[in-house]
Amino acid sequence: MASFGPFLWGSSGTVAQHLFEHAGVSVSWLTAVRMTFTGIVLLLLAACLHDNIWSIFADRRSAARLLLFTVFGMTGVQLSYFMAISTGNAATATILQYLSPVMIILLLSLRNLRLPRKLDAISVIVAVAGTTLIVTQGRTDTLAVPPAGIIWGLLAAAGAVAYTLLPRELLLRYGALPVVGWSMLIGGLITQAVFRPWAQRVQLDVPGAIEVAFVVVFGTAMAYLLYLQSLKYIEATTASILGAIEPLTAAILGFIFMGTSANQYSVIGMVMVIAVTFIQFIAYRKSPPLHRGNERGKLSP
Repeated sequence: MASFGPFLWGSSGTVAQHLFEHAGVSVSWLTAVRMTFTGIVLLLLAACLHDNIWSIFADRRSAARLLLFTVFGMTGVQLSYFMAISTGNAATATILQYLSPVMIILLLSLRNLRLPRKLDAISVIVAVAGTTLIVTQGRTDTLAVPPAGIIWGLLAAAGAVAYTLLPRELLLRYGALPVVGWSMLIGGLITQAVFRPWAQRVQLDVPGAIEVAFVVVFGTAMAYLLYLQSLKYIEATTASILGAIEPLTAAILGFIFMGTSANQYSVIGMVMVIAVTFIQFIAYRKSPPLHRGNERGKLSP
């Protein structure tokens, strides 16, 4: 479950890229549809499991934190991730988003006014070097990825930082399903109001409709459920390691089906960025980190 969930996340990014390039689907339309229907599915499941899904609104502080998490974390990362795919490609967008642990290291080091631990510093160096190789493919005179794709990818990583740090108290108090479900649904309603997807002329054929259904049902709702369910059997740190399957999946499927260009430099860069996850796993085992983040598991877009 911890492996198949990230596999579905990575697959949905490639499917979304195909929708943007060949089905005339806009980022705003797919984001609104994805978040709304995923939120409904997750909340229905939470209600079936006898969770009091309304209790989060009984406390004003929790409700305010949920709104902050929804706007700056959930909705921000969903939009920026799809924009990174639309302006670049799914493989690069997913890998750039994996820079979020490095951003968290730098942010928490600055907040605590102390230098990162040795392994954290190594993580930063490896991630920056790997990202440079990915976006340049070893050439210093040009970028292999459009600047807009790089910027949106970095914004997706920044959104993932908020996505990781903001909901910790909520997850510990109310559980993952209600928090993620409400955040998805509220974010979906916000994007519905802002982008008015019903007014956009989207004409899907049967394959396109199947791809949209895959992104919503399997690439989002099912992926979350599998990953969260896996945390009942294995540690969150182990699940995070298995989560490295997500960028690998996006990269491999992008190379095979979407014709994403790659050479030995970009492959090395991809491996370096993903390796940061394993370096952080070693750091986690050796000593307490600056911030353990979400002890109940990493949430992924």
